[in-house]
Amino acid sequence: MRCPFCAHEDSQVKDSRPSEDGAAIRRRRQCEGCGARFTTFERIQLRDLTVVKKDGEREPFDREKLARSIAIACRKRDIPTERLDRLVSSIQRQLETRGDEVRASEIGEAVMDGLKALDHVAYIRFASVYKDFSEPGDFAEIAGAVGDGS
Repeated sequence: MRCPFCAHEDSQVKDSRPSEDGAAIRRRRQCEGCGARFTTFERIQLRDLTVVKKDGEREPFDREKLARSIAIACRKRDIPTERLDRLVSSIQRQLETRGDEVRASEIGEAVMDGLKALDHVAYIRFASVYKDFSEPGDFAEIAGAVGDGS
């Protein structure tokens, strides 16, 4: 594993432990070149996913992009990082079972479903961007849907 500090090619694993409810392995490493310590995560990947965007453009699935969009929706909410990691892993597993290609809208809907179960405010935040809200009534409509349990 290449050191992120000095780019030395070799590092030594100092500690390994399961994380994300066993869906990943967290490894503490130490660079043999500069001695710096850093953490890596190893996750199961069932297949390489391609995201088909609304305009037909295709791009590789990016787990970090998914995690960032969820983190933005959950900013300043009292949600443990581990729960967010589990949500991202759960969505990724769902998508990987659907095939090699997944529509961007499927990702958005999966995030909406996950956030609705996790935190209503984060759900509304994400929905406002994903569904491109343009007026206050849009917020009232989706907030009503959350309040009704639908």
